[in-house]
Amino acid sequence: MARQAFTVTLAACAATMTMSGAAWADGLVDNVNGMTLDKDGKVVRFGAMLVTAEGNVSKLLSGKDKRPDKLDWRVDFKGKTLLPGMIDAHGHVMELGFRALELDLSDTKTLAEAQAKIAAYARANPDRAWIIGGGWNQEVWGLGRFPTAADLDAAVGDRPVWLARADGHASWGNSAALKAAGVTAKSVAPAGGRIEKGAGGQPAGVFVDAAQELVARVVPRPLGKDRNAAFLKAQAILLSYGVTATADMGTSIDDWLTYRRIGDNGGLRLRIMSYGMGVDTTVQIGAVGPSPWLYGDRLKLVGVKLYADGALGSRGAWLKAPYADAPGQSGAGFMSDTVLRNWMSRAAMDGYQVAIHAIGDRANAEALDAIDEMAQTYKGDRRWRIEHAQIVDPADLPRFGRYGTIASMQPVHQTSDRTMAEARLGPQRLVGAYAWASMLKNGAKLAFGSDYPVEKPDPWAGWAAAFTRQDADGQPFGGWHPEQAVTREQAWWAYTGGAAYAGFAEDRIGRLAPGLKADFVVVDRDPLLASPTDLRATKVQETWIGGQKVWERK
Repeated sequence: MARQAFTVTLAACAATMTMSGAAWADGLVDNVNGMTLDKDGKVVRFGAMLVTAEGNVSKLLSGKDKRPDKLDWRVDFKGKTLLPGMIDAHGHVMELGFRALELDLSDTKTLAEAQAKIAAYARANPDRAWIIGGGWNQEVWGLGRFPTAADLDAAVGDRPVWLARADGHASWGNSAALKAAGVTAKSVAPAGGRIEKGAGGQPAGVFVDAAQELVARVVPRPLGKDRNAAFLKAQAILLSYGVTATADMGTSIDDWLTYRRIGDNGGLRLRIMSYGMGVDTTVQIGAVGPSPWLYGDRLKLVGVKLYADGALGSRGAWLKAPYADAPGQSGAGFMSDTVLRNWMSRAAMDGYQVAIHAIGDRANAEALDAIDEMAQTYKGDRRWRIEHAQIVDPADLPRFGRYGTIASMQPVHQTSDRTMAEARLGPQRLVGAYAWASMLKNGAKLAFGSDYPVEKPDPWAGWAAAFTRQDADGQPFGGWHPEQAVTREQAWWAYTGGAAYAGFAEDRIGRLAPGLKADFVVVDRDPLLASPTDLRATKVQETWIGGQKVWERK
């Protein structure tokens, strides 16, 4: 999505992080309540950890083991809890940074509250030609409909406003934005998109999925320095939650250049597993295949992101039967079966991993059909991924295990979406929804993330949701479809070892073990003993990557 330029300096955002600077030699992280999982998902506890000069774990020590006499450095954590760094298997790095620097409506509870915030933001930023932001959700507002251009005109009418829905699969523009883009009643939505219409067939103000480009193409693009600022802001946010590595789903050329620019300047701390936005972009970046790990294992182009459909909240998810609350709509597939297979084949030929966004049951069936066919031609360790896998026909669930397909899922989506999902589909069609336990039972590989900035990149909230199927208020009692809950340890693995495996990175990250990277977080409580409520309240005190402290709570 095109974005407006910002005047936030690189130095200002860099100041939000703690960076150690000089390279360290062999050292000891001592006196910790240390815990990790082994390669079989079993809990391993330790009291200290030796770290090499290269930033790898050398050895885990118990409280009784003798400490080396000669060390280049030693940190005494005085009994605090230490865990491997958390890994978000599905996020959008640059979107997170831009959302934090733009108008953010994610905390608004009503349309009126959103209008007031938009108007206040416009008054505070009189020099911006466009008002850009996102995070709105008509379901949270209890609006019962999409907002309109007229609703937005009431807040700002003198210049264009363009705001992305929380899921990024729809955007909302005012009359000035539609006029600037030349959108009229004669405008036609492209394949895979929908223009919400009002009286007389006039565009109502909301554009779904591919139709967003009708307006987005005229939104001013940010400068390189603005992208730097957005990245550094996102990096600081992720590190503050204890996220030491992430999959970046849908990397653009501009995004990749930003990561390289930050890496060249020595500012890349986070580990990024990049999936290019479509095959064309991925091939432009990688040319002949996945990149090597760059900048001390901080950045790698792993694969390609493809879209089979849209999102449930905007009724863009592709369903086998019409929506219960919109009988004339079933969503839409973004490409034909043949086109999807052609793109997958093109990617697989060069060794790129394929990750397919699929939310509706029809989209998931299409993705599984394509994987069935591709797996006959492209042998070896392909690790086909389906992103979200939210609404799945129970008959299709066993197919996820056929080739060890990775179900890349987001526990917080279940807690955020459950009432909306019931309205969209009706309870009887949700037996295979957010089906984490069934994925594991059927032999799929499970990787957890947040889909930030759709949700906060908070792995502690996601971890709690995964084994309770309850939200922060403990609702619903007993959990929503509790048969689909996973154990506390299985959820932890999905946020660490499982997420690393999903990105072909298990030989470097995901656990604390000899030879792997010393990526860890120090937190204020033992997550294996904490209640779900206390687990959600976990505060990260320090974040370390490669044996160096990169963030500290002030």
